[in-house]
Amino acid sequence: MARDDKTLRAGFTGSPVDKQEGFKGRAKSAAALVKSEAGAVSAVAADHPHTTSTLLIGITALAFGLGYVLGRSAGIDRAPRSWR
Repeated sequence: MARDDKTLRAGFTGSPVDKQEGFKGRAKSAAALVKSEAGAVSAVAADHPHTTSTLLIGITALAFGLGYVLGRSAGIDRAPRSWR
């Protein structure tokens, strides 16, 4: 295997990350992943504003409809006996 300057400079150029064990390490790793994904979602939302607004309006309408249906079905038999 050749060990010239070109081969030695190729590859990993950063510093190794200290891997933390236990709950604290996993929590930091999860937080970093959530931040990364949130950044990706916000970048896509900024690139596609019409799709983002359509999705938000659709989700809102679906949630409203589901809440309305659940509210109507929950109140059917709850009237006092004097009203019947």
